[in-house]
Amino acid sequence: MTAQRTLSREVQLAARPQGAPKDSDFSMVERELGQPGAGEVLVRNLYLSVDPYMRGRMNDVKSYTPPFALNQTMTGGAVGEVIASGADGLSVGDLVLHDQGWRTHALLPAQAARKVEVHSGLSPRMYLGILGMPGLTAYAGLLEVASFKPGDVVFVSGAAGAVGSAVGQIARLKGAREVIGSAGSAAKVAHLTNVLGFDAAFNYKDSSVAKQLRQTAPDGIDVYFDNVGGDHLEAALFAFNPFGRAALCGAISQYNAAQPPSGPRNLALAIGKQLTLRGFIVSSYSHLFPQFTKDVSGWLLSGELHHDETVVEGIENTPEAFMGMLDGQNTGKMVIKL
Repeated sequence: MTAQRTLSREVQLAARPQGAPKDSDFSMVERELGQPGAGEVLVRNLYLSVDPYMRGRMNDVKSYTPPFALNQTMTGGAVGEVIASGADGLSVGDLVLHDQGWRTHALLPAQAARKVEVHSGLSPRMYLGILGMPGLTAYAGLLEVASFKPGDVVFVSGAAGAVGSAVGQIARLKGAREVIGSAGSAAKVAHLTNVLGFDAAFNYKDSSVAKQLRQTAPDGIDVYFDNVGGDHLEAALFAFNPFGRAALCGAISQYNAAQPPSGPRNLALAIGKQLTLRGFIVSSYSHLFPQFTKDVSGWLLSGELHHDETVVEGIENTPEAFMGMLDGQNTGKMVIKL
């Protein structure tokens, strides 16, 4: 970089995936950025986020957020350092959180960047995970969407991921009677119970999810936090106690599906059990952010809340990290370090 010229290396969507994304669906480009004008900042990204919702945005379908455009740089959460500023309130050296990820540098309106405070003991990367969108998703989904109450038995699918691992720990801290998680390997199952404090966990690849959940929660469940959909949601419907509540956050088991999913096939159980199945988008719960930040930062600093990260280095490895995250290769939040 010079005073007048900044080259940004960026990852663009080259093709819409058919099934699981592959290397040829992405391309790497270089783009020259100018200096910030009035009300703008130039940011050198330090950390990038890859998240499951991005897979849906790679499809050209109508959804709650527009699809990624072909041959355009993808977007996502990023934490970076301001290296030039034309805006009041943001100075060179400030760290900011913004949505212009998948690139090494970003030129953006200052109002689209939120200054983040650096606390001793808390990495700035945490604003992409436990102190950012995934953490707020867990907090809002469990406490407000699923109306968690102390004494509830809670089941979390995708429990070793960024959102699921936070859900289970928050449920424990808030007084759950039992917290149960599913994950995709024996190592992750052990991590849930030995490190994150889950009462029980199982590997969904070992046998039927419904059978394993029935064995693990013989007295039923009260809350289900759904990151997976499909057979996990079907199993939860069987396991629910009357008036159970589900927070429908994601359906990662279906994101790469080439054919429409077949289930759940037992949705009629929601009638007789008088269940609440509620989908949600985290952006609708931004009003919780101040209390969320206070609670979660306090738990992190006290050591009551454990935060896992899987860190991949280099902008050129962002597609590989994204595909690995969809395939369950991460424990906790998948982050790219630049």
